[in-house]
Amino acid sequence: MKVRFHLPDFSGSFKLNLLFAEMLKNHPEYFREGVEIASFYGVFPPCMWNGGRSQGGNTDKNYMKAVIKEFNDRGIPLRFTFTNIMLEKKHLSDERCNMMLHLADNGMNEVIVASQLLEDYIRSEFPKYKLTSSTCKRLDSKEALVAELEKDYHVVVADYDLNNKFDILENLPRKKDIEFLINACCQPECKGRSQHYKDISQQQIAFCNHIKKYPNVPFDLEKYDPNHFSSCPYSKRNIFEIRGLKTHISPEAIWEKYVPMGFEQFKIEGRTASTLNKIETYMYYMAKPELREEARYFLLNMMEDSGALIFT
Repeated sequence: MKVRFHLPDFSGSFKLNLLFAEMLKNHPEYFREGVEIASFYGVFPPCMWNGGRSQGGNTDKNYMKAVIKEFNDRGIPLRFTFTNIMLEKKHLSDERCNMMLHLADNGMNEVIVASQLLEDYIRSEFPKYKLTSSTCKRLDSKEALVAELEKDYHVVVADYDLNNKFDILENLPRKKDIEFLINACCQPECKGRSQHYKDISQQQIAFCNHIKKYPNVPFDLEKYDPNHFSSCPYSKRNIFEIRGLKTHISPEAIWEKYVPMGFEQFKIEGRTASTLNKIETYMYYMAKPELREEARYFLLNMMEDSGALIFT
């Protein structure tokens, strides 16, 4: 049995994720059967090709090298969230994004894509990367998902409005290559989600241009948020507040329904979530229910001892 989880933010949550990977390796007794880390996903900010979530910050080349090495040495791929859907041809030459791909171009790492323009470029210039078709494409019908599975993608992410629609899911091909986003905080069947992805993409381009020209001047996000998505109350939901949504996939459903049907790829969102919400989400999905409290304490203790989490 393989239950393969894709976990958020290899850069901003580097210490948490490294310690969690060590815990899974050295103390499997805390975890449900078959749990594996399939990848850690994210980008090294600032990143013009990033999409799906707005991410600020600034990381240097040495940090990138260190993060890539630490996870790859443990056999864990990094997946770059290059899902900006508003890219133009001129953006393909972005020095920083190309540097990321060069640094991680060892045949192990992966890219999530949403723009056909960028996908074609990566296939041509960086053919070693395995490509995942992004949830930003909104593959929210059986026909759209099946058509995408017929293409040359390593993994295809289903739109989470299809979660729990078993009349559709049970008849899909390539089940082991379909990925589900299991803890979505967005409102089911949200009418604004596609526009939100566009706005985020524009924000990332604007942020990267801004930081190049004015590195010491704060970026005005509101100027690039015409639809006021930054104030969306749903984006602040935690792991306890989303369990009643019809798009939510519980850990019990994963082991009792999805895995027996042949599915094995599950994504936990949370690149911009708090550290505590990430920890609680990891425990909810991957720890054995009867050992969840002990496992949580063990991870928190590891983090405190390493300085990754400071209690005063």
